[in-house]
Amino acid sequence: MPRSTPAVSAAQFLPDKLNLSALQQAARKCQGCHLWERGTQTVFGEGPPDADYVLVGEQPGDKEDRTGQPFVGPAGALLDRALADAGLDRSRAYVTNAVKHFKWEPKGKLRIHSKPNRKEIVACHPWLEAEIQVLQPAVIVCLGATAAQSLLGADFRVTQHRGELIMQDDGRSYIATVHPSSILRADPETRDEEMRKFIADLKQVGRVLLQHKRAA
Repeated sequence: MPRSTPAVSAAQFLPDKLNLSALQQAARKCQGCHLWERGTQTVFGEGPPDADYVLVGEQPGDKEDRTGQPFVGPAGALLDRALADAGLDRSRAYVTNAVKHFKWEPKGKLRIHSKPNRKEIVACHPWLEAEIQVLQPAVIVCLGATAAQSLLGADFRVTQHRGELIMQDDGRSYIATVHPSSILRADPETRDEEMRKFIADLKQVGRVLLQHKRAA
């Protein structure tokens, strides 16, 4: 089957009316970059329309690609445990990814995650920006470098600003931390410590939410 010529951006696939339902339906037909050709389906964000906070990861993994739901694999399970330990209500979160299609390379019968490049991240960014515009969350949590650089600029380094509250000119509040998958990949000797650091970063989210509620 011949490859089609990819669109330059997801922007042309956005619906005229911006709400979560319309965005999710429109995203199913997105061909804003070539990743749609290999992904099983678009994996859009999920969560309540009045979510208190948004969690942004890199891209769906193998299980997410098959189910069509974000953060349902091993990294998602670890994230759920960390949120609970940080005292955050998971039901008040909207979870999504910077890139909505699974980018992978074959290895035998396995589909191995492949990091999205800058062009793919930029092409998919209109979906993420539209989600945030609709939700207007109190705080946005960037899980890993891809999410942080998608929202805070290509030069942003999580290692330099991890756990900090970052206010942007548009009034949005951000906190950047590691992606939970990095904890799963950590050496067994350091995994517990990495989990403690991750939970500490998420507790900062709770403090921001409390301040937001007091100011409301």
